[in-house]
Amino acid sequence: MDPFTVADCALIVMATGEKARNLRELLDRIRRMDDPGVMYFHFWDGLLHPDFVDPEYQNDFASWVYHDLHDRRLAERLSVLNPSTFNTMDQLRERVIEIIEDRMDEAGFDPRMDADNPFFFMRSQILLFDTQIRMERPADLLTWMHQLPLGSVFYHFIDARRRTKTGRNDFTEWLWGWDDNYGVLAEEIAVIDPYFKSLYELRAQLAEAVHRHEKGILADG
Repeated sequence: MDPFTVADCALIVMATGEKARNLRELLDRIRRMDDPGVMYFHFWDGLLHPDFVDPEYQNDFASWVYHDLHDRRLAERLSVLNPSTFNTMDQLRERVIEIIEDRMDEAGFDPRMDADNPFFFMRSQILLFDTQIRMERPADLLTWMHQLPLGSVFYHFIDARRRTKTGRNDFTEWLWGWDDNYGVLAEEIAVIDPYFKSLYELRAQLAEAVHRHEKGILADG
C-alpha cells in the first residue's frame, strides 16, 4: 500500500452575486442554483469556521430563517437536515426545496414578508496544503490521529465522501486496502457521523476508535 499522505485544507469563500430578501426569493434562488458548492458551503463551512456556528441552527438556511425571518417552525425543520445522509448535494438541495414548499403551503403563511437582513448565497472552493505527514502503516494512526490538523480531519473524513467512488472517508478506504484484519476498524470509522459535532469532537472520536483497536493494529503492524 502507498503511504497515507495527510493534507490540510481551507475553504475559499466566494460570492455568487445572488441574495434573497424573503422566503419566496430564497426558494427561487435555491431552485436555480445548480452549483453544488453553494449547498456545500452553507451546510459544511461552519465546521471550519466554528466561531460563526449557531449552536442551535448549524446550517445557514435554518439560522437565517430563525434570526432574520423569525420563523422558528421552519428553522427547526431545516436544522435537522444532516448533509452526510445525502449521497449528493443535489439531493440535499431538493430536500431543502421540499421543506420550504411545505411551509409556504401552510394556511396563513406569507412568504413575501421581508427578512431583517437578506440571505447572501456563497460558494466554496477547497484549497489544499501538504502537511508533510506520511503514515506508512495503520500503526501510524495511533501516533497521528489525535493530533491531525482540523483541516485534515475535514478533508479526509468529510470532503472525501464526495471524492471517493464508494462515498467513504479516506481513512476507511486506506485501511481496506491493507487486509481484512483492519476491516472492523475501517467500518467503525465509516459509520461515525460527522455532523452535529465540532471537528475537535470528531477528531477525538476518530482517535478513540483507533485506540480501541490498538492491540490488533500493533500485532498486525
